[in-house]
Amino acid sequence: MARHIKIYKLPDETSTVGLRQMEKKDTEAVHQLLNDYLKKYSLHIQYTIEEIAHFLLPRENVIESFVVEDPESGKITDFISFYSLPSTVLRHEVHKILNVAYSYYSVPNKHNLTDLMKDALILAKNKGYDVFNALDVQQNLEFMKDLKFGVGDGNLHYYLYNWRI
Repeated sequence: MARHIKIYKLPDETSTVGLRQMEKKDTEAVHQLLNDYLKKYSLHIQYTIEEIAHFLLPRENVIESFVVEDPESGKITDFISFYSLPSTVLRHEVHKILNVAYSYYSVPNKHNLTDLMKDALILAKNKGYDVFNALDVQQNLEFMKDLKFGVGDGNLHYYLYNWRI
């Protein structure tokens, strides 16, 4: 077990300079950054500024969003987020809740995705999450092997409605 802990241990501090929690003042910059990023995919959402504020502004135990602000220009260059979906642990005397973080949107621009996601793992750990899940969508396969993600055993199926395709 000690070897396992050593192999998977995360640092206590993030490494990306300028990484901070998203604030309301960042909404327009994140709106532009995310919508521009999503345009590279054939099927994607075009968020409004109001939707960005509603879905991505941090709310404790709901959504965690972080921006990278360039220290020289003050511009938002990158974005990472994850949401909380805790699970109940059945029939255990001590542990009642499994705090699970799910990767949401990540927009690498100035920094590479693997470094941003490593910082997301550190942030989730420091906020008390037990598990961090990510789907193999968008560019996520880039970081999964390097960051030692395990392969899941489930399949996801999507039902799209009210989409103009």
